[in-house]
Amino acid sequence: MRLIAVFLSLGIVVVVAGTLGGAWWLKHAMRDSLPQLDGSLRLPGLSAPVTVRRDQHGVPHIEASSLDDLFEAQGYITAQDRLWQMDMARRMAAGEAAEVLGKSLADHDRLERVLQMRPTAERMAASLTERDRRFFEDYARGVNEFLDSHRDHLPAEFRLLMYKPRAWQPVDSILIGLSMVQILDEHWPEKLEREKVESRIGPGLAADLYPTGSWRDHPPTVTPPDLTAPQPVIPEAPLDESQTKLKDLLKLREVIRGTQEICRECLSGSNEWVVSGAHTSSGKPLLSNDMHLEHGIPNTWYEVDLRAGDFHVAGVTIAGMPFVTAGHNHHIAWGYTALYGDTQDVYVEQTNSQGESLGADGWHPIEHSKETIHVRGGADIHLDVERTEHGPVLNPLLPGETRTLSLRWTAYDPKAAAIPLFDLDSANNWDEFRQAISKWWGPTLNIVYADDQGNIGYQAAGLIPYRPAGLKGVPVADHQHEWQGFVPFDQMPSTFNPTDGILATANSRITPDNAPYQLTLEWASPYRNERIWKWLSGKDRFTPSDMLKLQTDIYSEVDQELAQRFAYAIDHSSKADARLRQAADLMRTWSGEVAIDSAPAAIVAAAKHVFWPMLLKPKLGEDWQLYQWAESAFAQEEIIMHAPAQWLPKNYATWDDFLAACVSEGLKEDHAPADLNTWRYGYAHPVELMHPLYRLLPWFKSWTGTGVQPQSGDTTTVKQVGRTFGPSQRFTMDWSNIDGSTENIVMGESGNPLSPYYRDQWWYWYNGKTFSLPFTDGAVNAVTVHTLRLVP
Repeated sequence: MRLIAVFLSLGIVVVVAGTLGGAWWLKHAMRDSLPQLDGSLRLPGLSAPVTVRRDQHGVPHIEASSLDDLFEAQGYITAQDRLWQMDMARRMAAGEAAEVLGKSLADHDRLERVLQMRPTAERMAASLTERDRRFFEDYARGVNEFLDSHRDHLPAEFRLLMYKPRAWQPVDSILIGLSMVQILDEHWPEKLEREKVESRIGPGLAADLYPTGSWRDHPPTVTPPDLTAPQPVIPEAPLDESQTKLKDLLKLREVIRGTQEICRECLSGSNEWVVSGAHTSSGKPLLSNDMHLEHGIPNTWYEVDLRAGDFHVAGVTIAGMPFVTAGHNHHIAWGYTALYGDTQDVYVEQTNSQGESLGADGWHPIEHSKETIHVRGGADIHLDVERTEHGPVLNPLLPGETRTLSLRWTAYDPKAAAIPLFDLDSANNWDEFRQAISKWWGPTLNIVYADDQGNIGYQAAGLIPYRPAGLKGVPVADHQHEWQGFVPFDQMPSTFNPTDGILATANSRITPDNAPYQLTLEWASPYRNERIWKWLSGKDRFTPSDMLKLQTDIYSEVDQELAQRFAYAIDHSSKADARLRQAADLMRTWSGEVAIDSAPAAIVAAAKHVFWPMLLKPKLGEDWQLYQWAESAFAQEEIIMHAPAQWLPKNYATWDDFLAACVSEGLKEDHAPADLNTWRYGYAHPVELMHPLYRLLPWFKSWTGTGVQPQSGDTTTVKQVGRTFGPSQRFTMDWSNIDGSTENIVMGESGNPLSPYYRDQWWYWYNGKTFSLPFTDGAVNAVTVHTLRLVP
């Protein structure tokens, strides 16, 4: 026994020593890879010195004597802060992640290989103009100069995973951009899911689940109604006197969207608006933009200020891409929301035994290409990727599918080539802005504009196929829905200096009823956009602080409306108990603010959470999980408020009984406390950011992430959030004070947890605060903390 005790003690000592040693080694690796921020560094590719000043948040303000030197320096500086993120982004986009992360990423890699992401990016890279190719090569050269000089001091993630990155190429930057197109414009999985749902319940009922637009919409090109007029008042519910192919499609969805929380409307999108000087205290326009994406560590966006001669632009870019994606220069500012243009169709191919598919003009051979997925710790996976005239065959992603299904996507079209970010960054006025945007192919976007001359505008952008026979929300099995070119740019929605001086979009419908072209079947629910229009209309003397207040607004008109309906249902239900009556009393007097400490907000969220399975399971069984639609919240509102008899589940006598049961079941599912007064929405619906690697290490998980933090807002508030989803940045351009314009991201500029710029912006993001992004030379000098000189 003494011998066993000795060995056991020694074993514990070894384990503790190994753990401590491993933690010390990892922290040492982090410290060793911290970048040099002051002094001088040599970059052999430069033609002249470049100055990099970093402000109090580590944002690099890069000044060069030529554009080639500028973009080379941008590549180097971005690699200083985000190299591992950049490497993983290109691997994820190309389907090469399993090579370093193992078999858990094999299905993801199979998806990207079938979609032919790398060959598509290679075609785009080959078609760049000579000027743009040079700039992409400059950027790649800068990244590679960092790689070459830091082979023995790489970020800790490379050492933890025991691999070294290959050299950067222009195609890698394009891959990362193409991945963003995939995130924002992917419709084909929903078309397969919708087909399954419609086959079970028929087109009549399906129409209720899949609305296209709503009566709440405010298209930006249409003069809005007088929102200053009295709005319909939601009546308070009075106190009652007596009381105060399923598995495959789900797996595909998981591969595409990851394994984050179930959040039906946590769809990549954004808010944006611009108000003319007639409505501001300064008499100059204000433009605001916050783009909604899945949270990550590091952040999606990287803040940067670029200057060379007359070229000067600041804002955010995707780490791994040159230029500035969204922001402002000396004369114009712009911001984005996703348009959700329908750029994809799934075709049911007719095939024969000779390996051919039938097109409109006869039979054509199906092309084949070989793909090999390298899997760390496992055998290689070999794929035979087939391609028809429409595009790649999707069947390797759908093992239970007996038909031959192919994907047509604008990304595969030769016209999908230009990346006009440099032209956009260089534009000086509305005409030059539109000229740059006319070359934009994807993702499809709504873009708001403001300039230093007091003009404001809106432009829809991106290639959207023209289908004379109309759009299809399910796979196409005929030749009548073939594409006939693209919607002409001059026919895309656009407006300049509208008379009311307000423009806003938030992913909901942007086309009027009489629009000449149909752009998509799937807009977002209208609530954020409607709230923005109402909040801005009829007011004047706006300041930048007002814009931040609207960006962080947490009032939900629809949640308040549903609270009243649920309370009414409980009052009139034959099966309401004391717990439900308490819930009704809390909901009927609720202000609609989805605040952290709100009990009514938690009750409404719980009822909404169980509504869809309780409604759909009687008709669809487990296939109810296939229901996914960007406007599902509006579909929910319409069904609840109109109470259609054909949707009432058979085991409920009335809609009041059913809705009361939704509240009861929601309280149970979401583990509500015994006393509902003590329930707090924000603690039941928190936010949590975690590093993808360090989250797996117990001693590192807590301090490399945010921890679980209570959160206000939901998917129907302007502050659109979920546990792992929300505004990825907040930007407001103030043309009365260019140095007072604000921009902040979620965590920080650096991907290194030991950097002071790893999470220094988190406090601002979480607490709804912001700070300025200085632009002029004097303002940058005033806040410079570090100065690095890059020399040839």
